[in-house]
Amino acid sequence: MGNTAFKTPVIVGMSGGVDSSVAALVLKEQGYAVSGIFMQNWEDDDEHCTIRQDYRDAKAVCERIGIELSTVNFAEEYWQGVFQHFLDEYAAGRTPNPDILCNREIKFKAFLEHAKSLGVEHIATGHYARVGLADGTDGASNTVYNMLRGVDANKDQTYFLYTLGQAQLKHTLFPVGELQKSTVRDLARDAGFHLHDKKDSTGICFIGERKFRTFLSQYLPAKPGDMVTTEGVVLGRHNGLMYYTMGQRQGLGIGGLDNADSAPWYVLEKNLDDNQLIVGQGHDHPALFHDECLAHDLHWCADLPPGEIFQCTAKTRYRQADVQSTVQLIDNGARLSIRFNQPVRAITPGQSLVLYDDQICLGGGIISDFNEQP
Repeated sequence: MGNTAFKTPVIVGMSGGVDSSVAALVLKEQGYAVSGIFMQNWEDDDEHCTIRQDYRDAKAVCERIGIELSTVNFAEEYWQGVFQHFLDEYAAGRTPNPDILCNREIKFKAFLEHAKSLGVEHIATGHYARVGLADGTDGASNTVYNMLRGVDANKDQTYFLYTLGQAQLKHTLFPVGELQKSTVRDLARDAGFHLHDKKDSTGICFIGERKFRTFLSQYLPAKPGDMVTTEGVVLGRHNGLMYYTMGQRQGLGIGGLDNADSAPWYVLEKNLDDNQLIVGQGHDHPALFHDECLAHDLHWCADLPPGEIFQCTAKTRYRQADVQSTVQLIDNGARLSIRFNQPVRAITPGQSLVLYDDQICLGGGIISDFNEQP
């Protein structure tokens, strides 16, 4: 990036993983004045939380490339802005995506505000996404920024970033968004990073991998109830609606029933009023498919929707293939209704609907119950 980058300060969110490590490396090689920050957002209270090892890994990388690493604790912001919402949604029978809220409230709000308090106008992360200028803008005060899919289609993370608007995009760099994951690991290896082959993080954002049912039960009381067919036949008991999601197969414990064939059972619906888990046989059970849904809590990357009615492609979950769709804004733009050109399997209330125009992430919202107000 030549003179534009030279000595421009940027703080990289260092997670102790390969992607953020290479992000810092790339920015330094491009001429930025790079420093790193390690965010602690969950108390390190048991063996499931890897924060201590992650910090050591981040520290080793920063020492190797010659940049400073500081730490910041956003645990209170995480609990109030992310985890409490996570619990509230599960208590209401929905299936939230905490990674999306974590990006909105912590990585691109609390972190960005912290950087600005230090006089630094740019932050960077190891997400596989890109920021580009919209057509017709030239970097002047009226610039509109687009969020673009990462070059590596298999690693693209814009689904988790759709809540970022202009206030975030103008201050954010995604250095690995231009790279293939294999290239990122090669760069880490060539730089002598010991974590070049470290496994990608999974589990709940900043909390890590857990036995989910055990973890959730520490915070919410389980309410067991009946597991029934679409005809109302009781097949068994569920452990609590919060433990199940649409299209789930594993953990139902109802195989080998009398008067039923051997096809596997799947979660079709949650009846919150009667605390019933409705199940059916077959991966492609008709009740799992919908050609439309509603969404609320809308966010637009350009801060404005493309129109009151528009065509785009959509995802209702990460790694799902895009589906051509028609979107209509309703309730004065507070919600949207979307019709898919082909039925979509296992649409899940509480998860996110994310919209695209080719490489551009337009924004999205939270999927509502299909025929109810959110």
